[in-house]
Amino acid sequence: MHFNGFPKEGLQFLDKIIINNSKEWLDANRGDYEKYIVEPNKAYVEEMGEHLQILVPTVNAIPNTNKSLFRIYRDARFHLADPIKTRIGIIFWQGGGHRMQSSSFYMHYDPVEVLVATGIRNFKPTLLATYREYIQNEERRTELHNILEDLKAKRYKLPETKYKRMPRGCDSTDTHSYLYLQGAVFAYTTFVPDETFHSEAIIDRNFKIHEDMFDLHQWVYELTLHCDTSADVFR
Repeated sequence: MHFNGFPKEGLQFLDKIIINNSKEWLDANRGDYEKYIVEPNKAYVEEMGEHLQILVPTVNAIPNTNKSLFRIYRDARFHLADPIKTRIGIIFWQGGGHRMQSSSFYMHYDPVEVLVATGIRNFKPTLLATYREYIQNEERRTELHNILEDLKAKRYKLPETKYKRMPRGCDSTDTHSYLYLQGAVFAYTTFVPDETFHSEAIIDRNFKIHEDMFDLHQWVYELTLHCDTSADVFR
């Protein structure tokens, strides 16, 4: 399946979901959903997966739902009024763990914004505890700080610190102690869905972003090798 870019009709379809957010409407428009959302997404996963193998030969690029593709339905327990997502997510991850707790290359898009990121966007409790212990080593902490500073110099964005109080067992006098307050480690950039997004040139643009962030990806991957997340419950 050749990737030709994300079609404009796909964004128009997402716009329609905003005012027709129901399973019945999606079922009635299943053909357009498959043609303008699912098929281009699968083609992107296959094409970008081949590019990312240059950086990570064992990267997981699997063009199936609940693998590299996210479900279009929200969790019904919390979104009864708007069960259909209006934002499309795609992920490539390294390692055998859960995709959301593995170092990953990520993108999502909606009618007004495209976000491209690398790292892990939210630490579950087990990984958070491992991260805090892991960076008590000054060399690891300094390495992460330097990677993040380099990405900021390249005008990439970083998440705000999540916690206000220093975690138990962490020393506020440590060099770069602000890292103890993070609830995730990732970098990202955003742009509007432009002509590049609608063409196969988006592959090269996104690959360059992931390549710029590769040192962060590797740092996060090495962190995950120290963690057993099997005790966490994932959704």
